[in-house]
Amino acid sequence: MTPARHTGPVADTHSAPPRPEPVLRDPRPGDLGWIVERHGALYAAEYGWNTDFEGLVAGIVAGFAQDHDPHLERVWIAELAGRRVGCVMCVRDDAPATARLRLLLVEPEARGHGLGDRLVAEVVAFAREVGYRELVLWTNDVLAAARALYLRHGFTLVAEKPHRSYGADLVGQDWRLGLADR
Repeated sequence: MTPARHTGPVADTHSAPPRPEPVLRDPRPGDLGWIVERHGALYAAEYGWNTDFEGLVAGIVAGFAQDHDPHLERVWIAELAGRRVGCVMCVRDDAPATARLRLLLVEPEARGHGLGDRLVAEVVAFAREVGYRELVLWTNDVLAAARALYLRHGFTLVAEKPHRSYGADLVGQDWRLGLADR
C-alpha cells in the first residue's frame, strides 16, 4: 500500500502564540507599594542609584495615597499577561493650573510594546481633559528612552542643572508641555 500524499498547505505547528497586549488600569491594593519597590530595585540595577531614590519615590507615593483629588490626579498601572509591568502618575503641581507627570516606569521585559508611549499619552490626555493648562516633569539626562518619549509628545526642555543625588552625578532636567494650545 502506498502512503497518501498530502498536496495542500501544511499547518505551521511551531508558530508563536499571539503577543499579549498591555492593559492600563487603576491601582489596586498593593500597587502603590509595588511602584516604590520596582523604582528602587530597577534604578539600582540599571543606573546604580542608592536607596535615597527609593525614599524619594516612597514620599511621592505616600503623598498621593494620603491626599489626592481623584478628579484631578491619577495613577495608571500597566499589566502584561496579568503581571504589573509599568506605571505613571499625574498629580497637581504647586503652580496654578499645572499638572506633573511622575514616576514613569516600564519593566525591561515589557519594553518594545509601546507601553511607555501609551502611559505618557494617558497622562497628557487626562491632564488636558480635566482642564490643566500645562504639564511639567522633572527627570535626569541619563534616562534617554523616557526623554525621547517626552519629546515625541511635545514636551520642551526648559532647564538643566547638574546635581549629586542617589549616589550618582546627574543632570536634572525640567520639561514642560502647554496643553491649552493643542
